[in-house]
Amino acid sequence: MSNTIRIGIIGFGFAAQTFHVPLLRALPEEFEITAVSSSKPEAVHAVLPQARVFSSPQDLLAHPQVDAVVVTAPNTLHYPLSREALAAGKHLIVEKPATITAAESEDLAGAARQTGLVASVFHNRRWDSDFLTLKRLLQEERLGDLSHIELHFDRYRPQVRQRWRESDQPGAGLLYDLGSHLIDQTLQLFGLPRGVTADIRIQRTGGKSDDYVHLILDYGSFPVIIHITSLCRGPGFRYIVNGTEGSLVKLGLDPQEDQLKQGVRPDSELFGVEDKNQWGTLYLPSDHDSTVTATLRPEKGNYLGFYRDFAGAIRGDNANPVTIDEGAEVIRIIELAQQSAQLGKTIQL
Repeated sequence: MSNTIRIGIIGFGFAAQTFHVPLLRALPEEFEITAVSSSKPEAVHAVLPQARVFSSPQDLLAHPQVDAVVVTAPNTLHYPLSREALAAGKHLIVEKPATITAAESEDLAGAARQTGLVASVFHNRRWDSDFLTLKRLLQEERLGDLSHIELHFDRYRPQVRQRWRESDQPGAGLLYDLGSHLIDQTLQLFGLPRGVTADIRIQRTGGKSDDYVHLILDYGSFPVIIHITSLCRGPGFRYIVNGTEGSLVKLGLDPQEDQLKQGVRPDSELFGVEDKNQWGTLYLPSDHDSTVTATLRPEKGNYLGFYRDFAGAIRGDNANPVTIDEGAEVIRIIELAQQSAQLGKTIQL
């Protein structure tokens, strides 16, 4: 009997085609994509000729040859479809953000505990090359006591596109889209903050959802700043970290998303390897009370690590890579940020 986990994918848009399908297909010993729910069967069969295509998520969830479901539908549908998947006895991966509200995430987490099924949130940027490198650097304590940290998504996208991510519906905008990644990274490094201060704006002409986000998360002796913009034409920062013994400046993004768009196989040697011109720079003290610079060699990005850990969690070999409870904490910070921006003040946890 095969131990391969049979996967059904709900939705066949950008996230499914760019991330989930190539990652799953790179692990044939672990997964087989048996079903997809989509209104465009010809598009599915062009990529997955053996998969059965269902016109509705409910029909897919009733299919006996599906063991686990990947929900890639718009954010407003994450909660109801994930709830239905667990009720149907399917293990679950839901795209980030887990849900629109923290209450929904908490209910979903409770449902997962009751069923005993593995339910994960696809916070893939825990496996970014630069984030894995930052974790290593902080564990080594080379920068001394931290004084200031910034996490950025700086991009230049001045034109508003006609898609749900940039609409005025709940869960649209950069706070939910990219902010959820950076908040999750921050919580992984430092836990929950003491307070949240937020400036959230719509800056682009014709914009309907937030395209500028500036959060300050208070950790007592140091702040963590999360900054996201669609109007940065120059080279964008990724991380800025200052401490009593040194600093890190990192430009550019992890290469895995671009590599997936270019068709690079996730199981190839080059996948997840940063170009040297993107490596971070350390600023450290010398013996003569001056500053020396050093290049920080990065860890290899590893999006396949999420799926390997998800399969291992189903088998009982390792922990769930990203729990729904962890996803709920991210949504809780998003809700506090929205409250802070609306009231114009810091919200204490």
